[in-house]
Amino acid sequence: MKLQLNKRVLNENELKKILIEINSGENTWNDVDQLLSVESMITHIGSTDAELRDKLIYTTFFRMIIEDNQIESDLLIELLDICLNELLHKGLGENGTDSVFTRSFTTLLMALILYKDNKDNLLTHTKIEKVKDQLIIYLNQEKDLRGYVPGKGWAHSVAHAADTFDELVKNPKISNDLYPEILEPLWNKMFVSDTVYIHHEDERMVTPIIEMLNNGLNVEEIESLLQNVPEDLKTKKEELSEEEYWFLVFNCKAFLKSFYVKISAESKYGSIQESIKRCLEKV
Repeated sequence: MKLQLNKRVLNENELKKILIEINSGENTWNDVDQLLSVESMITHIGSTDAELRDKLIYTTFFRMIIEDNQIESDLLIELLDICLNELLHKGLGENGTDSVFTRSFTTLLMALILYKDNKDNLLTHTKIEKVKDQLIIYLNQEKDLRGYVPGKGWAHSVAHAADTFDELVKNPKISNDLYPEILEPLWNKMFVSDTVYIHHEDERMVTPIIEMLNNGLNVEEIESLLQNVPEDLKTKKEELSEEEYWFLVFNCKAFLKSFYVKISAESKYGSIQESIKRCLEKV
């Protein structure tokens, strides 16, 4: 199969009807034009209709890729290329616009493909390296940090990116020598001052960081970052408005507390826990 996104695809209502029928068991994939359906799903991946975007398109991709193996390897690679080359950076740098839904749910689709690669080794080292580079660029430049958007559902760009990075760092093609490069954007995204994370972004972001620690990230990389936090906050206090500064402090503390709790059962990370304690005492 070859994707042709420039040809006519199903509109949102047509796609919704088909996916509802498939998910309810009224129809199967054998009863529909599979390529047209996949093309339509990727075209509408950022729909502002929360049911279509989240409950139908994403859930259907999950079932097709993870549970039922209904998308062949060549098509998965095509989908990943479309994500990297067209969708991941669509509207990047905008804030408060609907383009965030495309970027955010593109990362979730990428996470599914990476999960599949971790099991079945579909992708080349070069492709995984490109995923790493593009995800870092994306996370560094993503400005729309909203979680739940009334009337449109979950945007959750930071949480979804964290899930995707988690699958990336599990990939055997990613050397742990690359972990510090990956750690930096993850860490920096928790120390923002223009919004308050209230939808468990901190817990989700801790997950890929711990995965890297478990796979060989040097503990000293984390401890060095922790040592710099109090001084960085002091500097920021001089630069930010009162409200922005307290947004930053809240995000910082929430992230560090989540980090502390997540590693609390692992005695090998005792030094990190002590560093977090000292850091929290100073902020």
